[in-house]
Amino acid sequence: MSVVLDLACDLIRRRSVTPDDAGCQALIGQRLQAAGFRVEHLRFGEVDNLWATHGEGGPLLVFLGHTDVVPSGPADSWRSDPFEPTIRDGYLYGRGAADMKGGVAAMVVALEAFVAAHPDHRGRVGLLLTSDEEGPTNLDGVRRVAEHFRATGERIDWCVVGEPSSKEKLGDLIRVGRRGSLSGTLLVRGIQGHVAYPEKARNPIHTFAPALAELVAERWDEGNQDFPPTSFQVSNLNAGTGANNVIPGTLTALINFRYSTASRAEDLRKRTEAILDKHGVDWQIEWALSGEPFLTPPGGAVRDAVVSVCRELCGIVPVESTGGGTSDGRFIAPLGADVVELGPVNATIHQVDECVSVADLEKLPALYEAVCVRLFD
Repeated sequence: MSVVLDLACDLIRRRSVTPDDAGCQALIGQRLQAAGFRVEHLRFGEVDNLWATHGEGGPLLVFLGHTDVVPSGPADSWRSDPFEPTIRDGYLYGRGAADMKGGVAAMVVALEAFVAAHPDHRGRVGLLLTSDEEGPTNLDGVRRVAEHFRATGERIDWCVVGEPSSKEKLGDLIRVGRRGSLSGTLLVRGIQGHVAYPEKARNPIHTFAPALAELVAERWDEGNQDFPPTSFQVSNLNAGTGANNVIPGTLTALINFRYSTASRAEDLRKRTEAILDKHGVDWQIEWALSGEPFLTPPGGAVRDAVVSVCRELCGIVPVESTGGGTSDGRFIAPLGADVVELGPVNATIHQVDECVSVADLEKLPALYEAVCVRLFD
């Protein structure tokens, strides 16, 4: 068994369901300390974060990942125990195999190999891991570490996120930016009453419907050359008492914007509220900004390095995308870092029988090491 495969299996065996790290970071920290890294364990609340660096001075290249995983779901739905790594037909199966214990293992092995071959390398290389990437709030993970870095004056120049970015083949797609995510919990107030006496009630479903139609039809922006237009979605709509003869008194809607650099969160909030006011909705809304959009422009050192490595080691010119959801890169980019995401194929992430190609996993450390060499050679 290869070094990276062995480490990936050790990590999968640890039931590190968010926010429990289950000892993954302790294992990795011991390995990196043995390789000459300075290791800090940063625990905030219930969340473990690992910060390990090697070298002196700048610039600083950081590999970013997470040791937590989503729940497996019913274990009997899997062909094998989700927390017992199993190899079948050239694939490694287990929760986190692709998202993202395989990537974490590859980053660790790549860093060990790089510092062994270049003990006096220019600048610094680092690894930042959290156990709160898959959680609902992400308050005490990389978001909190970024605040710590601001307070201590730590600057990151380049960041490679090991999230599973590839679509069909390793290296066929990298992410060079992400859209922002703005969510809202909207309460629409009405007056509860009997359906036979609507004149004595005010139905919040009826008052919200015209506003919702306009929100859905609104063209929030046109996007730009790097991002598609901003999208608005309702992910949940709830009202009613369960009885068919009662007009509800309130309605709750969960809404979300995935927005580009062509818009600002504050403008989206104001425009939404203006539409609600226009239609006479009695509303209350709680907004939550998960992350601002970010983009690593072409011509940057780390973006060029990742593209070159994919072309030369994978034999493919990657699509340079800003699609998908969010990643912890959204907390690192505001520190001034150029952020690029490169990782395994994402076809089975969060699914039953999650898996990663063993061949891809064994190739991935060479890609990450080559990025180090290109940036510091």
